[in-house]
Amino acid sequence: ELADLLPIARPGVSRHLRVLRTAGLVTVDTDAQFRIYSLDPAQLTTLDEWLRARSEQWAQRLGALHTEIARGKRDSVSTRHIESKEAS
Repeated sequence: ELADLLPIARPGVSRHLRVLRTAGLVTVDTDAQFRIYSLDPAQLTTLDEWLRARSEQWAQRLGALHTEIARGKRDSVSTRHIESKEAS
């Protein structure tokens, strides 16, 4: 059923599910020829915490990069202004 909902071939769905299972994000039960996948909420909480920490870290780094870019632009404008006065 899941494979029918996704725009990728069944082998691709199987590979993705295997990665999720290996990471512990889903569990799988077998019922005859069917595999029933369930999300593991505890692992999703752990993943969410990890992602939140990385997100905060990247936000700080990108903020610092923005500051440096703005400082570089300001210094560049200031240098051009000084050079144009010297040329006059």
